[in-house]
Amino acid sequence: MYSKIISLRFPKEIADQPVVVNLVKKFDLTFNILKAVIYPRKEGFLVMELSGQRKDFQRGIRYLKGLGVKVESVGQDIRRDEDRCFQCGACTAVCVTGALYIKRPEMEVLFDRDKCSACELCVTACPAQAMSVKFDKAII
Repeated sequence: MYSKIISLRFPKEIADQPVVVNLVKKFDLTFNILKAVIYPRKEGFLVMELSGQRKDFQRGIRYLKGLGVKVESVGQDIRRDEDRCFQCGACTAVCVTGALYIKRPEMEVLFDRDKCSACELCVTACPAQAMSVKFDKAII
């Protein structure tokens, strides 16, 4: 199984087409949408984790590019400022992957970078602004 986080920029001409569904049906890929901003008749932006067999993944990327979708690989640099964090746990309530969790009985907030999908929900939930996410893009 091959998996990669990618960003897609859709031209307005295809923003209303079922592009992601076709990745599933035609190329046997699975996806997890991490962020999306898509409006009818306007350019769309989507960040997702795309998974499947490597050859199917590559065929899916060629399909996207053939439609005029700009495809970029997303590297993530997630940071938690330990000095700013006051262990309130607000971030753990919104972390869908379990990358941020409370160690019991100590009640300490821990961060597992390997589980993080860089969805940025913790950034907005953190009252101390201890979490930051930086995306580094490389064109596939």
